[in-house]
Amino acid sequence: MSSVELISEAERALSPIFSGIDAQVKQNLRRVLTAFRNHRVGTHHFASMSGYGHGDLGREVLDRVFAEIVGAEAAAVRVQFVSGTHAIASCLYGVLRPGDELLSVVGDPYDTLEEVIGTRGENQGSLKELSVSYRVLDLLPDGSIDWENLATAIKPQTRMVTIQRSCGYAWRSSLSVAEIGRICEIVKAQNPNTVCFVDNCYGEFIETQEPTAVGADLIAGSLIKNPGGTIATAGGYVAGRADLVEMACCRLTAPGIGSFGGATFDQHRLMYQGLFLAPQMVGEAMKGNHLVAYVMDSLGYPVNPPPLAPRRDVIQAVKLGSPEKILAFCKAIQQWSPIGSYLEPVASEMHGYESELVMAGGTFIDGSTSEFSADGPLREPFVVFCQGGTHYTHVAIALEAALDAIA
Repeated sequence: MSSVELISEAERALSPIFSGIDAQVKQNLRRVLTAFRNHRVGTHHFASMSGYGHGDLGREVLDRVFAEIVGAEAAAVRVQFVSGTHAIASCLYGVLRPGDELLSVVGDPYDTLEEVIGTRGENQGSLKELSVSYRVLDLLPDGSIDWENLATAIKPQTRMVTIQRSCGYAWRSSLSVAEIGRICEIVKAQNPNTVCFVDNCYGEFIETQEPTAVGADLIAGSLIKNPGGTIATAGGYVAGRADLVEMACCRLTAPGIGSFGGATFDQHRLMYQGLFLAPQMVGEAMKGNHLVAYVMDSLGYPVNPPPLAPRRDVIQAVKLGSPEKILAFCKAIQQWSPIGSYLEPVASEMHGYESELVMAGGTFIDGSTSEFSADGPLREPFVVFCQGGTHYTHVAIALEAALDAIA
């Protein structure tokens, strides 16, 4: 069967799932529209202040709109966040103090946080160098949460529990909002003062509520992922309890300034519009993920999540088994991208990562993973991670080429 026939067969099989995604998009968009209406968003909110950015009405209203959408007391949506890692680090440094313990309850976190925590690198002002201790609750062999040991994992010095919602570069299931709520409940039963923090990257609008609606105290993410709707040019967000959001903002700016400053460089319209588009863009990415999973599984490749399984983020992992196939797959994706189709991905080092990476990212926004892209570390078991997609038909076209490349 040709690649075109494989994809056509998959689209027919996935039609009921696609209809369900469309219904969820409608539900999430209603949530976004309700927040926009409640806060009377108008064109005057697209103007931004220069200099210190004091009294920026557009910024202040966007924060309130975002907080309502995710079910949080407060939020800070800022173009000054360089990446999701930066937003996460601002939360960690903002809340944790010398002598505190940070506990990861989903195994080791994403590569880019290793140098923030201090498990890799030195002389960079990591949490470890600031006398914040770190402990990991390993996942079970099947990649699931160790619920039994979680029930007794909180110590008196455990100030924060960090929960990575997405699988990242690990071969495990990403977490559902319900699972995150269960983690928070178990943690709070041991110590109500322990902060439950969620790395929400890749997870926004995947379900009909966010972790802050089920007990998470603080979440963070990137605007060049889901909530930017593929058009936000940069930035990130933090949301949750008002005091914790302000503590994170004091690390982004400075104590005494916090969330009350920062020019936004005429980016308001794109951030508002991106937030409005986000449910639809996430829905298209979910369809693309289902398509990749179904087709690659039919060819005998291990995939995570498995075909037809509910989505928990916008990442679809495929175990290709060799560096040659990762390179060939990514090269094909790049060739069928709108930007830089003439470029050839090669393995290289990247700041924040331990292994060499190969990345296919012919995106309008540099580094965007809400647009269709594929990447992976060149290490065993040689997994390529597909994410994003402004419309699943682009995923289908690029996937045709990728199938031919690895045949």
